Amino acid sequence: MSEYIDRPRSELTELELSKLEEFEFTHGPMSLIQNAINNQSPVVISCRNNHKLIAKVKAFDRHCNLVLENVKELWTETVKNNKGKKIKSISRERFISKLFLRGDSIVIILKA
Repeated sequence: MSEYIDRPRSELTELELSKLEEFEFTHGPMSLIQNAINNQSPVVISCRNNHKLIAKVKAFDRHCNLVLENVKELWTETVKNNKGKKIKSISRERFISKLFLRGDSIVIILKA
């Protein structure tokens, strides 16, 4: 596979590109997501809107777009008085059975 990694992608054939992508999914940073799919283990996803997702990954692509199942979404809301002063923080959560998450909204993905 090292011969594919060093060459520009524009010089690779479709077959070589697919082999390279498969290698990257099993040995690179995306292997964490691939292992989560294979083991059906949950992951923790931190999103750009300060929401956290705990879910099982069903599918993903090279852009880190994810299809998730059994999603538990967690976030914190702050309650302010009429003068704008923070009174308290409230932890919220909700359950979503199926979710498509666009890759550009993901900050980090961790094993649960």
